[in-house]
Amino acid sequence: MATERRISQQIRMVERVLHEYQQQRKIPLARFLTGFYKRNRQMGGNDRRTVSRLTYHYFRIGNAARQADLSTRLAIAEFLCSEDSALVQLVLPALYPSVDKPMKEKLVLLEQQTDFRLEDVFPYQGQLSEGVDGSDFVKSLFVQPDLFIRLRPGHEAEVQKRLTEEGISYRVLGTSRLALPNGVALDRIRDLVGKYEVQDDSSQQTGTFFNAADGESWWDACAGAGGKSLLLLDSHPAINLLVSDVRTSILRNLDERFEAAGITKYRQKIIDLTKDTAVILGNEQFDGIILDAPCSGSGTWGRTPEMITSFDGDSIRQFAAVQQQAAEAVIKHLKPGKPLIYITCSVFSEENEQAIAFLQNTGLVKLERAELLQGYRHRADSMFVARLIRR
Repeated sequence: MATERRISQQIRMVERVLHEYQQQRKIPLARFLTGFYKRNRQMGGNDRRTVSRLTYHYFRIGNAARQADLSTRLAIAEFLCSEDSALVQLVLPALYPSVDKPMKEKLVLLEQQTDFRLEDVFPYQGQLSEGVDGSDFVKSLFVQPDLFIRLRPGHEAEVQKRLTEEGISYRVLGTSRLALPNGVALDRIRDLVGKYEVQDDSSQQTGTFFNAADGESWWDACAGAGGKSLLLLDSHPAINLLVSDVRTSILRNLDERFEAAGITKYRQKIIDLTKDTAVILGNEQFDGIILDAPCSGSGTWGRTPEMITSFDGDSIRQFAAVQQQAAEAVIKHLKPGKPLIYITCSVFSEENEQAIAFLQNTGLVKLERAELLQGYRHRADSMFVARLIRR
């Protein structure tokens, strides 16, 4: 009875979370939950972890089993996304013996015994980019992606040694790429500050498209917190770099991140790529431009599953229009024969290959190479990257 009562309390708390979050859907779920727990300090650590897990799992099944009551939907999500669950044992006892089975088997059982249908989870299958396996992509949404870090030059051995000393498990993906369990609190290891960067594995792989040279002038046009810029500078520290964004607060975060990394040689400007960039840049020309374009973020929905149900499919076209406008704006500042690196964290064709087709049709650039980085196969984000050359 005590266990049943506790589970009932947790379900009611999840119901509160969902109700309150519905009023603030414009903020990320993780940030909302932080505020929610501050307002409800009576909740213990175990209850917070359970409520967070249940809430994230609730969103992971997207639009599936919408007609089921909350406890059943939560049990379906728990069965699919966990290897054990007291909630499943209580609400779906016939399924509980199979909670630790492979996902393929669990999907079959769910479709046989509940209203869950895999095709209902994600309503945008017809808009995916070429090369995206729709079924595998949807299944990836049920799994929390890993935490990836990039080891900064000269610190590779030291970081790995310290992680081992701290008892933190990791997988080596390359000379400077590590995968760690999600949720590891790396910031508590003070002596490693500035010696690694938290950066998704697919994001790190976009660096293979840069091909910069020392002494060149590069512009990171939608720099955000500066992850791509740091990736570029670590491989080519002697380039001249301009970083820009339209958001002042984001550029402040970039400054802090660059300072922690010991990087001081760069310029910073606030630039709105939907307006006349010549007002800020004049006729300045660059040897390379990185455009990490504003996008749907659909390739990162494994980390932010709340987006699966809140996303408006009509906004894909709006994102595509902004991407086209931004790309045309930056191309004007690119020297002939030099590269534009176009990047999105999207799995939608209209933001990826269709955007590249549009840019080629302008006659301003030609495509050198493009790749859809299938992070959904490796517990990472999925991204699209293309290298276009100015004619």
